[in-house]
This record gives sequence, structure tokens and C-alpha cells, in this order.
Amino acid sequence: MSVAVRPRRSVLYMPGANTRALEKARTLAADALIFDLEDAVAPDSKEAARANVVAAAGSKAYGKREIAIRCNGLATPWGRDDVFAIARSRADAIVVPKLENPRDATDIVAMLDAAGAPASMALWGMIETPRGFLHAEAIASASPRLACVIMGTNDLVKDLRARHTPMRLPMMAALGMAMLAARAAGVAILDGVHNDIQDAEGFLAVCRQGLEMGFDGKTLIHPGQVEPCNAVFAPTDADLAMAAKIVAGFEAARAAGKGVVTVDGRMIENLHVEQARRALALAAAIAELAE
Repeated sequence: MSVAVRPRRSVLYMPGANTRALEKARTLAADALIFDLEDAVAPDSKEAARANVVAAAGSKAYGKREIAIRCNGLATPWGRDDVFAIARSRADAIVVPKLENPRDATDIVAMLDAAGAPASMALWGMIETPRGFLHAEAIASASPRLACVIMGTNDLVKDLRARHTPMRLPMMAALGMAMLAARAAGVAILDGVHNDIQDAEGFLAVCRQGLEMGFDGKTLIHPGQVEPCNAVFAPTDADLAMAAKIVAGFEAARAAGKGVVTVDGRMIENLHVEQARRALALAAAIAELAE
């Protein structure tokens, strides 16, 4: 699978204390899984959950999908032990909550290096607070290990003293800043969760909004959200047919020495070809993930 275009349409949180949920996750069609040691785990279950997720990640029983583990914050009694355990867990990534400045990211990277984490283990940083969003550009470019930023929209709304609304207008400025930061740094960016698991129509609406904004995918809290999320964030058949025509038309024109390319009456520039190639690569990577 191409590392440049990796499907992260649906990224599902799974509670680390629930071994049945970790087993069920093997059958789910999420592109990636986050085994959670933070919000989804009660204090008296933290250490048992840590052992569960390390064993699950080490089992390599989840096919080709990415496996990430979310640690507790370093200021908690469990955070440092989480980081050292995750470093040796064979997970693909560590998810770190509430990054507020680049030092937060580089401190984690130093701990991973000290613990012997493989170079392939990525850092996925959560940006959740007003200070974090104001420092999004510096966070997104803090380390070569940082491969993805995740929006923590629940904490953001709380800290803003705002409200969750259907169009998410109170958080648009922050999400836009993070989007610019991620794209400038060349890292992936995932949208935040949708809390109402019964609100199928609202969930589809925010998935479409996230796609339109440029997110690579969305973090999820329930298996029932996986399938609709995958559908929204995947290229459609029409998208792929047009992408193939654009690439073929561009290649034919270039072979003929033509400087101007048109497809179905549209002028095609290099940026359109780049977008078309990415759509085709994403579709191929999605198909490979499902094998």
C-alpha cells in the first residue's frame, strides 16, 4: 500500500478496558482503530487496559488497518508508563491528547526514542484546546514522527463555552486553522467525533462537511458510524471515472506534444491531474485494505 495515500476515512475509538470490544474490532471495516487508554477508561482500570491494548496491538490480528493507541496525558499518573508501553507495543502510532505547543510533541518523541520505539511508529497529535489551535502550525511541523493531527472538538466547544450546532459554526475558525497547519506541514488531519450515535442524518451532514473542508477522514465513537463514514470519504464511481479520463487525456496530450489539455470541454491543468492521481491512488489503497 502506498504510504503517500493511506486510507483514514473512518478511525474508530475502542475502549482499552473492554477486551470483547477489542476482539470485535477485528471484524469492523474501519480504516484505522484507536485503542483508548484515556477518556474511555476509568481510573481503576487504566493499568489493565494498558496491558489489553499492548497485547492486542502486538497480536497483529487486525489485518492491514492502522492500529494506534491513545495514551493518557503526561501530567496524569499513567501517562509516562503508557508512552513507554506503547513504544514497545508494535502499534503503528501513538495518539497523544491535548497538545498545546510543539514542545508537547517533541517531549513525546524523545520518550519514544528513549524507549526504543521503531522509526515507523508515528505520532498522532490531538489538538483540543484554544491554545493548541493557536499553535497548530508549530505543532503540525514539530517532528518528522508527527504524521497526523486529530481534532478534539468536544474539548474545544467546552473551552470556548460554545454550543454544538448542526453546522458547527462556533468551531469553524479553529478547524480552518488546523486544516491550514496540517496541509502546510504535509500531514494528515482527522475530523472530531459526532456525539449523537442515533442522529444518522446529522452524522452524514457533518461527514460531508468534513469532506468539503478537506479532512482525510473522521474519528468515530460507534461501529455503526463506520460504514456511512467510509462511503462519504471514498471517491465515488463518477469521481474515479473522471479522474481516469483526466489522467489519460493528460498523458495523451503530453505524448502528442500538446500544451493545452481538455477533457469533456474542461481545461485541464497540472493541479487537476494531481487531484485525479490522488483519487485513483486512494481508491486503490482502499481496495487493498479490504483484501
